[in-house]
Amino acid sequence: MNNKVTIESLDQEGRGIAHFDSKVIFIEGALTGEIVSYSSYRRKATFEMAQMTALHHAASIRVEPRCVHFGVCGGCSMQHLDSRVQVAVKQRILEESLFRIGRVRPENMLPAIYGQSWGYRERARISVKHVIKKGKTLVGFHEKRSSFVADMKSCEILTPKMAALITPLAKLIDGLSIRDRLPQIEIAAGEQVDVLVLRIMSPLSIDDEAALRAFADRYKIQFWLQPKGPETIAPFHPLDAPSLSYSLPEFNIVMPFAPGEFTQVNSRLNRVMVSRAIRLLDPRSGERIADFFCGLGNFTLPIARSGASVLGIEGSDALVKRARENALANGLSVEFSAMNLFEMDEAMLASLGRFDKWLIDPPRDGAFELAKSISPRIAPSRIVYVSCNPATLARDAAELVQKGYILKSAGVMNMFPHTSHVESIALFEMPPGGLVP
Repeated sequence: MNNKVTIESLDQEGRGIAHFDSKVIFIEGALTGEIVSYSSYRRKATFEMAQMTALHHAASIRVEPRCVHFGVCGGCSMQHLDSRVQVAVKQRILEESLFRIGRVRPENMLPAIYGQSWGYRERARISVKHVIKKGKTLVGFHEKRSSFVADMKSCEILTPKMAALITPLAKLIDGLSIRDRLPQIEIAAGEQVDVLVLRIMSPLSIDDEAALRAFADRYKIQFWLQPKGPETIAPFHPLDAPSLSYSLPEFNIVMPFAPGEFTQVNSRLNRVMVSRAIRLLDPRSGERIADFFCGLGNFTLPIARSGASVLGIEGSDALVKRARENALANGLSVEFSAMNLFEMDEAMLASLGRFDKWLIDPPRDGAFELAKSISPRIAPSRIVYVSCNPATLARDAAELVQKGYILKSAGVMNMFPHTSHVESIALFEMPPGGLVP
């Protein structure tokens, strides 16, 4: 199908939205205001998913993609859109989600937080595939809408050092005896060391081990191996490398972490995000504050620097252990507890006692059970909610506003430039007089 349509807006994945023959058409590669032709690859009764086949009128916001693999590689979806406009689109997505899903509007939209647009990604999981027909091993992200590995030689969003290793890694793996039994590499770039975790389905040979050691020494990286589940991840070479870590200089904090433990992919923007969250939370000495979904302490430790008493709660025992170690390493006295926050109810929440303020940083599923469990007796005066999914933030915001909270402000943080991922932050405050029972 090569119908000609005008793009009306963009959806949350950065696809152009048009209407044709009583259907909504979502068109990859098309931008607002453009006139395009398209070819559909999925058809339903009320909508179609399509790829742009011809651009008849280009929008002023269109730019030349920087990456030669854009359009084939599935790692980015917005390189053809001006980076400043990308942030505006994400801000609109946040506003529309809050109103359409949650029926709420913030009193104030916060200025968007920007960071570097290229070479920002310090964490990634890339695939490996030996392709007989091509006569070589491919290392990279998956192709769009495909299980095939993209034939990549570079990447503009990975850190320059990691991007430069794509071709050498492919050549290294191509020469290993287990090249057909090594499906994945996890990248973790730290301030003192860069780690590559190889998922190996068979043992390495002696020659394989020698090749990995030589590669690690030449390119100044550390290899870790994962023979089975995540719990089997262990360092291989060199064994005397420093620990992975990132820092929060504003709070005089250094955060060690291990490969496989969750950290933000963009440490520079993480610093700005933490700073904004702490300013919105405004922790004071003597206050009791809860950090829900605390992870390894990304927000907990900066809150503790204020002198407030902090309880960090996380569902993973391993992350709680890491958070305790990080607090100790930074000279902070912080309490941590492991608890399944997706099973939270009023009794469980009440058992924790009352907190003056909350910080919430949930995964994509959000924090609905936590929001539902708030009662006037233990309600905090202020809640800062950090979100990686506008839809679940909007749903949870509706619950909080229904309970009586005021949505004071919200805004986006461009943690993942050139992708459709929307990271955001919102501030909720209790009205004067508290919540009504």
